[in-house]
Amino acid sequence: MNSGDHMHGMGGPPPSNGTTMMHRRHMMMHMTFFWGKNAEILFDGWPGYDNLGMYILALVVVFLLALTVEGLSHCKFLRGTTAAPAVVGMVQTALYTVRIGLGYLVMLALMSFNVGVFLVAVLGHGIGFFFFGSGAFNKQTAAAAVSGKGSDLPPVNC
Repeated sequence: MNSGDHMHGMGGPPPSNGTTMMHRRHMMMHMTFFWGKNAEILFDGWPGYDNLGMYILALVVVFLLALTVEGLSHCKFLRGTTAAPAVVGMVQTALYTVRIGLGYLVMLALMSFNVGVFLVAVLGHGIGFFFFGSGAFNKQTAAAAVSGKGSDLPPVNC
């Protein structure tokens, strides 16, 4: 194998296609928790280097993703429906697929090892549970928990 066959990023020369290549700052991939706005979250180059506004936007996106995962985990869209079982099954499958996909996006964002991302993901799940899963806005759920007939936390579904 000659030196031109090396894979890009594996120590060989970068591929050359005759055009001028733009140099950009490559950020270090962290493998431990760190605090700071210079992180790559979900997409290459996002939120960018030294861009506080985009970092805050990234945190808001992760928060909303976690909140949506909790909302979908406790939703009752099909309560009292008279639709055919096949239609109900398709709707359940679609909701499950969206929930799992969003959950994986939150997990991938957490793999940036940024403490801010970690905190907003946990906060999003916590606030989402408060609004959608706790008994704070559902008298039946709250009454069951207080009377001892229900558990304090719903079971974790895998």
